[in-house]
Amino acid sequence: MYGDQDTIRKILTESGDVWAVVGLSSNEGRAAYGVADVLQRYGKKIVPVHPKAETVHGEQGYASLEAIPFDVDVVDVFVNSELAGAVADEAAAIGAKAVWFQLGVIDEAAYARTRTAGLDMVMDHCPAIEIPRLG
Repeated sequence: MYGDQDTIRKILTESGDVWAVVGLSSNEGRAAYGVADVLQRYGKKIVPVHPKAETVHGEQGYASLEAIPFDVDVVDVFVNSELAGAVADEAAAIGAKAVWFQLGVIDEAAYARTRTAGLDMVMDHCPAIEIPRLG
């Protein structure tokens, strides 16, 4: 419902290869850790975004989206739904092309704002599930 197959394909294949993963830390037990690994295996440059600013999967982390000193194409969001809307707004502010809310992360108002701002958006889906389906 929050991500048609054309938008999913566009984000995964055309929006760019620099993915900021908000909520990614070195905690191997968290979903973000495994999803970031899959994204890397499919050629994406992951950028960990977490208050700890840890290096994860060999990539330097940053405390916030605005602290990243280079362009970000896609912002992949692994925070609670209550916090996700602010992250989507930050993604638009830094000039990202797309926002991806992970499984279970839903904020319909943020979805509408993000789409109105001209960004592609997928919500309540996982790129680690979708990217292998592209063939």
